[in-house]
Amino acid sequence: MGSPVANVHESATQALLTELVSHLRQNRTQLREEWARRITESRLPTAMTQEEIFIEATAVYDNYVAVLETGSVEALREYARDLSERIIPRGVETHEVLGIVLLLRNVLARSLFKKYQSDFGMLNRVLDAYEPAANRIANTVGVSFVQERERIIRQQQEAIRELSTPVLQVRERLLILPIIGVIDPQRARQLTEQLLRGIRANRAKVVVIDITGVPSVDSTVANHLVQTVDASRLMGATVIVTGLSSEIAQTLVRAAAGI
Repeated sequence: MGSPVANVHESATQALLTELVSHLRQNRTQLREEWARRITESRLPTAMTQEEIFIEATAVYDNYVAVLETGSVEALREYARDLSERIIPRGVETHEVLGIVLLLRNVLARSLFKKYQSDFGMLNRVLDAYEPAANRIANTVGVSFVQERERIIRQQQEAIRELSTPVLQVRERLLILPIIGVIDPQRARQLTEQLLRGIRANRAKVVVIDITGVPSVDSTVANHLVQTVDASRLMGATVIVTGLSSEIAQTLVRAAAGI
């Protein structure tokens, strides 16, 4: 249970936020248009049309006011994720999104200065209530955007890895796995998973692993390849490794012997 002083301060802050929300709703059209104009002048973001900017600005503005009113960022976080999913593939950058949100903060702050310019005490109290909420909103949007960008990057990396190690069906129950480029431990694990899935899905009896395009294999990767061969055999497939250089062949032999 909070102290009486803390409770009084919290009530006062909430009352100020309620007054702020009322002000923002009454001036919604004017402030939203001013914000959209500032976005256009700053040329943020370059990948969106004027109409798209205005539509998203309307949605962000309403979410912004809702956070100030309720104190909950869940709806804003969900909207920010959805927005990020739509605009990241179009090349919108993190700094552009944060710049847009900070422009809204500035537009709203200017409107508060204008409203309370004759009462500096009230202005300070309103800003004290507004700024923490505004910072929380900017942080929520920024984090959501970064998280979505990271998710898309991971998804793209996974797609690239799958393309770089394709399991191909040559004919019924015969698979070939051509490997090109450097094999690191992460790629080796992913290669094994793809191959075993392919063996199971195609009921393969013979697997050809072609490593002609692999320049070198260290002991860690060699051990993983040997384990891949053993796992494939346990699933009923005979494994043939082709394209071996003499150095790679010796590394694999040592790995198989546990040397």
